[in-house]
Amino acid sequence: MSGPVGHALPTARDLGLASMAAVEAGDRAAWLALFADDAVVQDPVGPSAFDPEGAGHHGPEEIAAFYDNVIGANESIRFDIRQSFLCGDEVANVGVIRIGFAGGGAVEVDGVYCYRRGPDGKLASLRAFWEADQIRSVG
Repeated sequence: MSGPVGHALPTARDLGLASMAAVEAGDRAAWLALFADDAVVQDPVGPSAFDPEGAGHHGPEEIAAFYDNVIGANESIRFDIRQSFLCGDEVANVGVIRIGFAGGGAVEVDGVYCYRRGPDGKLASLRAFWEADQIRSVG
């Protein structure tokens, strides 16, 4: 399947890179535009302070709320991806996320950040695997 005339769909890696770039730039609109209407965000996968039931954030409204409440609430977010494994319509990125807080200070956490491309060439899912008890202060 291909995109607009003569253009191939972006890979899951392309979409993951675009997602990370939009987050780093604080570009809410660009980040939200990457997701399919039926997409799900699980960051982290399973129950957490962001998602007590562990069901994920489904569809445009819930994903926008996740951006506003979790991503956009921070001063900065930076990704340091050390390895990336593209298989079919999915990519698993291994690395560190560093989060700077508006009031000062920063934390970082190691994890595996997975993106799946849907048939429309948009993100069908973002699934992040990281452990809350492994978050460390860095400044």
